[in-house]
Amino acid sequence: MLEILSNTNSIANHFIAELRDVECQKDRMRFRKNLERLGEIMAYEVSKTLDYHQQNIRTPLGVSKTNLLSNNPVVMTIMRAGLPFYNGFLNFFDKADSGFVGAYRIEGRDEVKIAGDYIASGSITAKSLILVDPMLATGRSLVSTLEKILKFGEPKDIHLVSAIAAPEGINYINENFDRPHTIWAGAVDEKLDENAYIIPGLGDAGDLSFGSKL
Repeated sequence: MLEILSNTNSIANHFIAELRDVECQKDRMRFRKNLERLGEIMAYEVSKTLDYHQQNIRTPLGVSKTNLLSNNPVVMTIMRAGLPFYNGFLNFFDKADSGFVGAYRIEGRDEVKIAGDYIASGSITAKSLILVDPMLATGRSLVSTLEKILKFGEPKDIHLVSAIAAPEGINYINENFDRPHTIWAGAVDEKLDENAYIIPGLGDAGDLSFGSKL
């Protein structure tokens, strides 16, 4: 399944627009905050698809029947670019377990490879796994990451969430990851360029959030 947030008019489009805007990007704190706010909105959308059970909540004047999450999800992100986006999810899923993956681009003349040398997570068995990464470009890092994560257990369902996605990345995941999953994107852009950056995209989310790497 593919869910695209920008297909429906909402305030989320304003946050996506500012994330893209070269003038707004000069304010690093605002860039991080917009990623966080977009994460909150997308966490709310994902929450609608999870499992709930009815519970009685005692108030000072009586009892209210309320549907609550049956199980808190496991929220994971790929460092470092995913941290502000992940914070938005954790603001909403505040009782969720968390996991972290270290990955980076190895840029060669002919291709871009993804190296992952760090992963930390508790068990994901029978839980909803939400993997958040602001940019879904080639999709290779997400598939590689998922293969490593699944060593920690068998999740109930899998949600892959990005702020901006490229069609090539969506297609790669659907063709190379055979477990049921839902891809959520704030927006789906036109294509990847020769360096595997999303066009029109927004640039390097990690650099815009935290500064350029040496």
